[in-house]
Amino acid sequence: MPYSTGCRTPLSNFEANLNYKDVPDPEVMVAFPLVGDPHGAAVVAWTTTPWTLPSNLALCVNASFTYVKVRSRATGLTYVVAESRLSELPVEKSKSDVPNGSVNDSQKTKSKTKGSSVGKTKDVVDSGSYELLEKIPGSSLVGMRYEPLFDYFMEFTDVAFRVVADNYVTDDSGTGIVHCAPAFGEDDYRVCIENQIITKGENLIVAVDDDGCFTEKITDFSGRYVKDADKDIIKAVKAKGRLVKPPGSFNHSYPFCWRSDTPLIYRAVPSWFVAVEKLKDQLLENNKQTYWVPDYVKEKRFHNWLENARDWAVSRTRFWGTPLPVWISADGEEKIVMDSIEKLENLSGTKVTDLHRHNIDHITIPSTRGPEFGVLRRVEDVFDCWFESGSMPYAYIHYPFENAELFEKNFPGHFVAEGLDQTRGWFYTLMVLSTALFGKPAFRSLICNGLVLAEDGKKMSKRLKNYPSPMEVINEYGADALRLYIINSPVVRAEPLRFKKDGVYGVVKDVFLPWYNAYRFLVQNAKRLEVEGLPPFHPIDQATLRKSSNVLDQWINSATQSLVHFVRQEMDAYRLYTVVPYLLKFLDNLTNIYVRFNRKRLKGRTGEDDGRMALSTLYHVLLTSCKAMAPFTPFFTEVLYQNMRKVCDGWEESVHYCSFPQEEGKGGERIETSVARMMTIIDLARNIRERHNKPLKTPLREMVVVHPDTEFLDDIAGKLREYVLEELNIRSIIPCNDSLKYASLRAEPDFSVLGKRLGKSMGIVAKEVKSMSQEDILAFEKAEEVTIATHCLKVTDIKVVREFKRPENMTDKQIDAAGDGDVLVILDLRPDNSLFEAGVAREVVNRIQKLRKKAALEPTDAVEVYFKSLDKDPSILLQVLRSQEFYIREVLGSPLLPSTMIPAHAVILCEESFHGISKLAFVIYLTRPALMFNLDSVLALYAENENYARGLQTYLLSRDHYNLKSEFNLGNGKIKVDCIESQPAVEVVLGEHVFLTVGDYYLSTRTG
Repeated sequence: MPYSTGCRTPLSNFEANLNYKDVPDPEVMVAFPLVGDPHGAAVVAWTTTPWTLPSNLALCVNASFTYVKVRSRATGLTYVVAESRLSELPVEKSKSDVPNGSVNDSQKTKSKTKGSSVGKTKDVVDSGSYELLEKIPGSSLVGMRYEPLFDYFMEFTDVAFRVVADNYVTDDSGTGIVHCAPAFGEDDYRVCIENQIITKGENLIVAVDDDGCFTEKITDFSGRYVKDADKDIIKAVKAKGRLVKPPGSFNHSYPFCWRSDTPLIYRAVPSWFVAVEKLKDQLLENNKQTYWVPDYVKEKRFHNWLENARDWAVSRTRFWGTPLPVWISADGEEKIVMDSIEKLENLSGTKVTDLHRHNIDHITIPSTRGPEFGVLRRVEDVFDCWFESGSMPYAYIHYPFENAELFEKNFPGHFVAEGLDQTRGWFYTLMVLSTALFGKPAFRSLICNGLVLAEDGKKMSKRLKNYPSPMEVINEYGADALRLYIINSPVVRAEPLRFKKDGVYGVVKDVFLPWYNAYRFLVQNAKRLEVEGLPPFHPIDQATLRKSSNVLDQWINSATQSLVHFVRQEMDAYRLYTVVPYLLKFLDNLTNIYVRFNRKRLKGRTGEDDGRMALSTLYHVLLTSCKAMAPFTPFFTEVLYQNMRKVCDGWEESVHYCSFPQEEGKGGERIETSVARMMTIIDLARNIRERHNKPLKTPLREMVVVHPDTEFLDDIAGKLREYVLEELNIRSIIPCNDSLKYASLRAEPDFSVLGKRLGKSMGIVAKEVKSMSQEDILAFEKAEEVTIATHCLKVTDIKVVREFKRPENMTDKQIDAAGDGDVLVILDLRPDNSLFEAGVAREVVNRIQKLRKKAALEPTDAVEVYFKSLDKDPSILLQVLRSQEFYIREVLGSPLLPSTMIPAHAVILCEESFHGISKLAFVIYLTRPALMFNLDSVLALYAENENYARGLQTYLLSRDHYNLKSEFNLGNGKIKVDCIESQPAVEVVLGEHVFLTVGDYYLSTRTG
C-alpha cells in the first residue's frame, strides 16, 4: 500500500494521488548471475529504488519477449537482457575487429527521456561491443535460479531467488527484467504469491519499519532511512561487482504525502480487508440497476473498475478515526467483532460513553477459552475514512439502532452527485458496502461531474493563483450567473471545464439581462396604468388568458407550457446541461418575439382591456419561468417573485416555497411551429435586405413565401400576417405552396450523418441521392423517408437545397431570395415612389426615439413631440407626415405636432435638428405635456369676465399635471374649482374647457 513514513500510516490510493512532484531518483543496472549457466551469464535488472534491492526475492521477465545472451568484447562479462533493450547496456570500446555473429544494428533501440537510460537519445550500441551468443524466449528463462545480491533472506532459498514471468513487465524502459521485492511493490507482491515464493495471509518479512528505516534484519544498513541509504547500497552493489554500469539520474513524477510532504513508499502492511473479490459478480449486477448521467461513466469507467476490483484494505495506522471494532487474543486465535455498544459493554463489563480510541483502547474482554488464555484487546488500527463515507446512507441516521422504517422506505437513495474522480472513491465504497450489507446498490441515480480547471487547462492552484477568486466573480456577476455558467458547461457531462470569467459575464449578458428587461417592461407598463389614472394592475386569471384570441398570447402560453414540460422531463432524467440552452431560446423568444411584437398592446395602444390581457399574459409567463428556474437561479428568481407577488393575495412568501409548476392544458404545437417558421422567414428576409443594403426603415412592396405546408401558409397570410408586415416593413405577403414555381430542388447526402453508418456503401448511396429528380425529392419530403440501395434514409440524412429561379426579365438587384430547409423567401427589391412617404415616417420616428433616449426619458415618461421643417418647401414634409399620421401616432402614442402649436408655458426638454433624412431637414422638440384651453368656453364659464378666465388658467397651470389628470379621472372628466379667491366656483369639463395635452386639443380639432 502507499505508505507515509512522515505520518507512519498507509494511505488510500486516493490520498496517494493528491501530491505528485517531479523529482530525480537514482537508476541502476544490477547483475544477477544465473546458477549453472555454461557461459557464466548474469541476468540484468533495472531499478529506480535501490533501497528495495536488499529485499529482493525474485526476478520477473515477460514470457512473450525475446531475450538475448551477449558477451562484452571489452570485459568478457555475459549478460541477459530483452532483445529490444540491448541498447541500454554500457558501450565498451573493443580492440578487436567486429566478428561474424555480432549484434546487428536492427537490434538496437533509441530512447527518449532526458537524463535517463529510459529513453535517453544516444548512438546505437557499437556492434563491436557485444558478441551475440544466443536468443532465448522469455518462457525459457522461467525457473532459472540466480545468486542473491545480499544474504539477508537466505531462509527463502528453497522457494526464492529464481526467474518468474508476468505480463506487467514491459520493454519501454529498463532491461525488460524487473527485480521483485514483495514487501515493497503491489505487482511484486502479487507475482511472488502466484509463484509460491510467499504465501498470502502469512507474515511477510518487511525489512523497513514504520518510520521508513531499515530494521535489524538488514544488518549493514540498520536504522538508516531508506531514501538516505540509496547511495551506500549502490556502493555495496558496486563492491560486489554487480553494478553493470555507473548509476544515472531518472527524472519522474513521484507521489508525496499530502500531509507531511515526505516521499511515499510502497510497503506491505498488515491490514484488515473487505473481501471485495468475492462480491465482484454481485457488484457488476448491482451497477446495472443504477442510472448514471452521463451513462458512459457507468458503462465504461466504473464497470471496468468493478471488473478489476481488488480486496479493499480498510485499516489505517492512525490515532484519530473510527476505531476498528475488532478484539483479538494475543495468539490471534480468538477474534470478536463488536456490532453494538451494548455487546461491548456486556462482554467487557465496562460502561462505554465515547467510541474514540482513548476511551476504548483500554477495554479488554476475557477469553471464552479460560483465564489462562488471557484477554482480548482491540486491534490498534482505525477505519479508512472512505469506509465511513461509504457508510453514509445508513450511518447518518444511526441505522439499524434507530430510524429503521425511515431507512428501509428510502433506500437506495434517489440520487448522489460528485466528481468523476469518485468513481474510484465514494461511488465505489458506496456500492461495495451496500452490496455487502444489503445485496443492492446504495443509490438509484447518480450525477457525475467533471473537474473545473484553470483557463490554461491546468489544475487550479492556490500557489500559482491561476484562477479568479470565487468571491470576486460572485461580487461582480452574482452567484446565479456563476451557477448557471457551470450548469451549462461540459463539467456536468463529466468532462473538464476550463473556467473563464468572461463566460460568467456571457451568462449575465445573454440570460439575465434579457430576462430582466422583459420583467422591467412589465413593471413599467403596469405602473403606466396608474400614471394614466387607470385602475392599478391586477393579473387576469390564467383560465381566462388561455381563451385569448391573440395569436402571440396563444403562442407564448404554449411555449411556457413547453418550457415547464421540458424542464420537468430533463430534471427527471437528471440532465442539467440541456436546460440552460432551452431557457436561452425561451427568453430570446419572450423578449424578441412576444414583447417586441406586442409593444403596442403592452403599452395600451390597442385599448385598455387588450393591454391588460397582454400584461397579464407576460406576468404569468414571467411568474411561471421564475418558478421553473428557481432551483437554477435562486436569488434572481426570488427578487422577481417578491415584486410580482405584491399584486396578488395569498401567495407563498418565497418562490422557493412554491410547488414546481405543472403543465396546464395541451400545448399548441402548431402555433409554436408556425411562429418558429415565421421567425425563420423574418431572418431570411433580413438577410436579403442586408445583402442589398436595404435597411428595415425602407419599405418594400412584396414578399413571396414558398412552403409545402398549407396550414403554415394560412397562418402566415392570416393571424401572423400583421407581425410579419410590420417587422419587415413590407406591404404585402403572397403565400405559395408550389415548391417548383420559384425554385429548383437538389438533394445532397449528409456525409457527417451517413458516413459512419453506411461505410463502403456511402459512395453508391451518395451518387443515387444526388441524381434524385424534382419529383423524387418532393415525394421524399412528403413521405419523410426513401430507400436507396437497400438503405432507408430519413429527413435527417438528406439535405434538400432550394435554388431560386429568378424571372427572366428581372435582375438580382430587383428580386432576390433566401432559403432554409423547406422554406424559400423572395423579396421584390424594386424602388416604388408610393413607398417614399412610409419610409420618411419611419426615419422620423427613429430620430424621435433616439432623442428620447438622449434626454434620458423612461418609457413611462409622457412627452409631446413637435416638428419644424427646415426645407425651402416645408409642404413636402408636412404632406408626408399628414399621410403617415396614423402610423406615427400609433408608434409614439401621441400625434406629431407642428412647432407653431408649442404653448408659451410649455417646458422644452430637448431639441435637435436633422439633415439629409431622405433629402429632408427638420427640427424635433420634446416638451412636457402642457394644458390647452378653449378660451371661448372658459370665458363662457364666467359670463365673459376675462379676469376670472385668466385666474382659472393661472390656477390650473400651477397644478401638478399628474394630480390634475387623476382628479379629472376620478370626477369622470369633471372637476369643481372653488378655491380661487374672489372668484365664483365653476365646474371645469375636460375636453370642453381644458385639454390635458396639446395633442388632445389637436385631435379634437381634427375630429371636429
